Amino acid sequence: MLLRGRPRALGAAALLLLLLLLIGFFLFGGDPDCELGSEREARRGEGGGGDPGSVPGSPTPRVPSDGRLRPRGAAAFDGVPPADPGGHNRSDCVPPPPPPPKCELLQVAIVCAGHNSSRDVVTLVKSLLFYRKNPLHLHLVTDAVARNILEMLFHTWMVPAVQISFYNADELKPQVSWIPNRHYSGLYGLMKLVLPTALPPDLARVIVLDTDVTFASDIAELWALFAHFSDKQAIGLVENQSDWYLGNLWRNHRPWPALGRGFNTGVILLRLDRLRQAGWEQMWKLTATRELLTLPATSLADQDIFNAVIKEHPWLVQPLPCIWNVQLSDHTLAERCYSEASDLKVIHWNSPKKLRVKNKHVESFRNLYLTFLEYDGNLLRRELFGCPCPPPPGAEQLQQALAQLEEQDSCFEFRQQQLTVHRVHITFLPHKPPPTQPHDVTLVAQLSMERLQMLEALCRHWPGPMSLALYLTDAEAQQFLRFVETSAVLSARQDVAYHVMYREGSLYPINQLRNVALAQALTPYVFLSDIDFLPAHSLYDYLRASIEQLELGGRRKAALVVPAFETLHYRFRFPSSKAELLTLLDAGSLYTFRHHEWPQGHAPTDYARWREAQAPYRVRWAADYEPYVVVPRDCPRYDPRFVGFGWNKVAHIIELDAQEYELLVLPEAFTIHLPHAPSLDITRFRSNPTYRDCLRALKDEFHQDLSRHYGAAALKYLTALQPPRGPT
Repeated sequence: MLLRGRPRALGAAALLLLLLLLIGFFLFGGDPDCELGSEREARRGEGGGGDPGSVPGSPTPRVPSDGRLRPRGAAAFDGVPPADPGGHNRSDCVPPPPPPPKCELLQVAIVCAGHNSSRDVVTLVKSLLFYRKNPLHLHLVTDAVARNILEMLFHTWMVPAVQISFYNADELKPQVSWIPNRHYSGLYGLMKLVLPTALPPDLARVIVLDTDVTFASDIAELWALFAHFSDKQAIGLVENQSDWYLGNLWRNHRPWPALGRGFNTGVILLRLDRLRQAGWEQMWKLTATRELLTLPATSLADQDIFNAVIKEHPWLVQPLPCIWNVQLSDHTLAERCYSEASDLKVIHWNSPKKLRVKNKHVESFRNLYLTFLEYDGNLLRRELFGCPCPPPPGAEQLQQALAQLEEQDSCFEFRQQQLTVHRVHITFLPHKPPPTQPHDVTLVAQLSMERLQMLEALCRHWPGPMSLALYLTDAEAQQFLRFVETSAVLSARQDVAYHVMYREGSLYPINQLRNVALAQALTPYVFLSDIDFLPAHSLYDYLRASIEQLELGGRRKAALVVPAFETLHYRFRFPSSKAELLTLLDAGSLYTFRHHEWPQGHAPTDYARWREAQAPYRVRWAADYEPYVVVPRDCPRYDPRFVGFGWNKVAHIIELDAQEYELLVLPEAFTIHLPHAPSLDITRFRSNPTYRDCLRALKDEFHQDLSRHYGAAALKYLTALQPPRGPT
């Protein structure tokens, strides 16, 4: 017989137990796999091998001592575990860890090689900058191409509280070149393995990112997950969201060893200090060497080797919430993550198809990516208030110069545009420069979106290398990219270098654009042209031959004048020779350039003499002369003060003359201007007296600087511009 009071005691105990369970549910997210750190540490085996999976707040299942990842609530069994519908795919076990201090410097490493990867880095960095609240230090492991691009980009971007360090990928290649790799990333896809030795020895923690990830949250939240690491854990990874490492995708599929589904290395948290102490370099090399005895190559580059090491040393890994690496591959199981998560943090386009991957929800993810792809990067030049970070190089001087401007000045718009530092992305598309030749010539020009249709005709007329600067918004840059990719003419040309200067301000920075294109020319000589001119089909070969015959170079400085003509017809038969051009000129189908509007601009070329000339002849400089010329690549740069319309080429020819360049007119050369709608700047010049007054002010300042630089020799330029005096 039971005592009479015992059932009541049992009932009270049950109620108390239920109450405690409910309190635990609300305090810790209601997930029995989300445990307090003290309890987990108590169960952790010696050497860290007992429970390397989760720590307090980690929405991931534990990794048992046998090294297998198991679904939450699943019993242990031999064989491969099934898909994990919970565990890694949950993001709401307990509140996230507190973010790092406001001004803590976050370290980020990225491996980047080539032109396309450099563009991907820009989109990734935009997403980082959009959400970030902390200073960033980007460690970029690059080849020579990517370094050239990104150094210029970040130098001109001038983003506050962002430090950039570069590391030479070519120096790291010998450490991984012995590993056969079938992945499309090549050797660069293996370089994350050597980061603990490649990065500075005093760097303890770093977030490593693939170039094809897009952030949808503050990276400080990811950095905060370092606090979840145990004393032994050194690598934070998200579970691989496909069945690749289960080895059942096709017959005879033999992946590298991994814990369960393995881990994806598109987003990695590395405790570099612990990896160095653990002998990481020897560890991964021994594992890779052993596995390559039975496997022919890596299929997923560094990811295969990371997983093989973790399989052998599971105590190294701290699984991360799936929301920090939502993987959009062809066979992705990521829906199990984002169907339960309240918010996603990082999207990873880890398919070779990238945005064209097959996924029923891809449109939503694509829109996030396109938002940052076309986002105006100028808007990300914002200060981190309250963080004492050194300003970008040149930023203080720029701010001082801008502060001296008077907004009431009628020419304030011109002054401000002159001081604007534009973001510049050189070699925006893949570019293969031709072999170096002693007399080779690059056509140099600039354009905006309104002149894009001129490119195909120019490529048909000029078979040699070109360096073109484009003035575009971020969104227009993507339109330009698609335009080139869909053009059979443009996509076939690998010797055309396109450099994007991003739009900022209301006036067209024509001479800054010319200087960008000129600085990136790689041949000894350049043909300084404009995008709305078509050169003679034979001009490229003729210029090279003329340079050789005239024995230019050395101490002789010469500017070869290419006579300019124009047609008023949108359709006309382009002359194949000088004789045909003269016939069209006599018939009134062609004119000398700007004969009706600005004859002094080209009159010194002496077209009458050119008609009969059989050899190059010398002409003298005259006021307002602005011919199109071929000069050495190291010629004087254009004066950047001239923005919008007017005097931009005139000032450059004055500079050439002041430096004693001969002006030699070539007898068989010609280029023809094509008609088009007037630009906004020329319309403003014609209609706005203030615009013309500001141009005169710029000319006066130019002459003052010329006098300071060249002294008495500059007087001829000043007197040539004085208006003739009337009779006294």
